[in-house]
Amino acid sequence: MTNKIRKVFSKIYENINNNQILLLIWARQVWKTTLMKQIQEKVWKEEKKWENKKTYFLNLEDFEIKNYLNSHPNKLFEITWSNPNEKQIIFIDEIQYLENPTNFLKYIYDEYKDNIKLVVSWSSSFYIDQKFKDSLIWRKKIFNIYTLDFEEFLDFKDELKLKEIYVKNKNIPLLYKSQFERLFLEYITYWWYPEIVQIKNNEEKIERLNSFTQDYIKKDIYDSNIADIEKFLAILKTLASQTGELLNMNEIANTFDLSLPTVEKYIYIMQKSFHIAIIRPFYKNMKKELTKMPKVYFYDLGFRNSLLRNFDNINLRNDKWNTLENIYFREFLFKYWLDNIKFWRTQNKNEVDFIINENKAYEIKFNEKLIKTSKYELFRKNYPDFNLEFLTYNDLY
Repeated sequence: MTNKIRKVFSKIYENINNNQILLLIWARQVWKTTLMKQIQEKVWKEEKKWENKKTYFLNLEDFEIKNYLNSHPNKLFEITWSNPNEKQIIFIDEIQYLENPTNFLKYIYDEYKDNIKLVVSWSSSFYIDQKFKDSLIWRKKIFNIYTLDFEEFLDFKDELKLKEIYVKNKNIPLLYKSQFERLFLEYITYWWYPEIVQIKNNEEKIERLNSFTQDYIKKDIYDSNIADIEKFLAILKTLASQTGELLNMNEIANTFDLSLPTVEKYIYIMQKSFHIAIIRPFYKNMKKELTKMPKVYFYDLGFRNSLLRNFDNINLRNDKWNTLENIYFREFLFKYWLDNIKFWRTQNKNEVDFIINENKAYEIKFNEKLIKTSKYELFRKNYPDFNLEFLTYNDLY
């Protein structure tokens, strides 16, 4: 068992002794399985604290286990050789593979909630929309597991001194400046997935990234029954080159000779597979400000760079503005719900990059020389109560 612990670990563990189902959702390769096993291990070590509960771990990629549970939820106790009247925590990995995961979770909860605690993982929210026929209402607590933030990146790189400095104060001492800048460039260039971060050789990183990206996409394509794989991949690469720009689905449909419903389906699957995120426009004066088209960002920059086959230093990239916007999108995503991240744009193309919680505004510029405050007088006039801030690359650390 690795000694590296994701930050979300403590939040999940705090809920291990309530009777809600803990549902861990995110894309593949973010250590959901490792997290679950680490929590199970901690429960073993603190058994008395958790009322002497026994623990069991099931992986539903095992067809035999999956088939047992599909036949009836009570088969769970045959598989674990456990007594449903005893206190226990059951970890179930990849629960989306069940034919009716909602029915299974609801049944176990309603029948055995006083004794049985369920901690389950779910890869890709595409399956949730397809297989969750019931919201489970108050029976569940959801944790979205993101790829690594920079603090975790430093931890996984064993840069503990820099991590301590970064957490306490982002004003990095001159002694550590060059080392810190090198690591930050690595962080935004390659990958935020735990397994990739720990590879030291950059060429091996890129090779693994490209292989992983293709396997990752193909798995999601297979699971979602995409008919035209080549066009799906071509659209995904197009979106990678248009990060931070308006998403015009009609234009994509015409470019790739596809129907609009097909393009909408592809975009939906990309979202639900956590390839891309969509943010909506913010407006109060609908006639003047309404922009129907959303903007698109990627959840992981390494994934995007792999699609573009571009791992250049951000300062040397032609798309450095798009890349910087995407980095800031991710920073906001760590702090706010996706639905609370928007942008402002008028029909006359006045724009502010990010509107947060409908009371904060951020405009992203690569450096301070590019900031022209006069361009934002209309926004300030319309929204005098908003705090408009300008953020640059140097403000990231």
